[in-house]
Amino acid sequence: MVSTVKTIGLLGGMSWESSIEYERRINEGVRAALGGTASADLIIRSYNFAAVEALQEAGDWDAAGRLLACDAQQLEAAGADMVLLCTNTMHVVASVVEDALSVPFLHLADTTADAVLADGLTTVALLGTRYTMEEDFYRGRLIDAGLSVLVPVEPDLTDVHRVIYDELVQGKVVEASKQQYLEVTGRLVERGAQGIIAGCTEIELLVRAEDLDVPFYPTAQLHAEAAVRLALENYVNEPGESCRENASST
Repeated sequence: MVSTVKTIGLLGGMSWESSIEYERRINEGVRAALGGTASADLIIRSYNFAAVEALQEAGDWDAAGRLLACDAQQLEAAGADMVLLCTNTMHVVASVVEDALSVPFLHLADTTADAVLADGLTTVALLGTRYTMEEDFYRGRLIDAGLSVLVPVEPDLTDVHRVIYDELVQGKVVEASKQQYLEVTGRLVERGAQGIIAGCTEIELLVRAEDLDVPFYPTAQLHAEAAVRLALENYVNEPGESCRENASST
């Protein structure tokens, strides 16, 4: 049986400013590996983020989990060989999504922890939404992987959260906010952070690795790279039989 590029299912749009970066990076990764006109095989469910944000603010994580799990199943039914949830914060319901699937679910915190541990670091700072920084669903997973995790203290914690929702998810990249983030990361490094995790995919639109004196872990990029590696496992450059070919031969 011929093995081709695996199909990647993306739960995105939370916000679309970062999830389109997923699409770009995954497509660039496949093209870099295979050359020519090669690109990724993607199935995408992109949400109206305002509806998802309303569930977040209401603390209705049960409804959010049901929504994402249902759509993850639809991605699988449409042919996805794996599913990515293209947002750190919504990994609060990752276990619900994963349990709904029979194909691999690539957990964002796992791909991040793997990269940090590969660099030999033991203590990292986590930036993200208030949900990600304060709750255990993401930070706890990093700790379980063997890392010590620092988060900002107030008022830095509120400022980091505010910039994400008031600016970045609305497509606003403000230089003053970048400087504020760099001051926050400086204080975290003073507390012992050996590296900085951009634990919200939009943060990568504001801060880059070259802005910091310590290692920077852009979670969306790491997640996309992991998806490309899995999609290209056992790849053979020959066409496989598709459902369209099946239909045309009957």
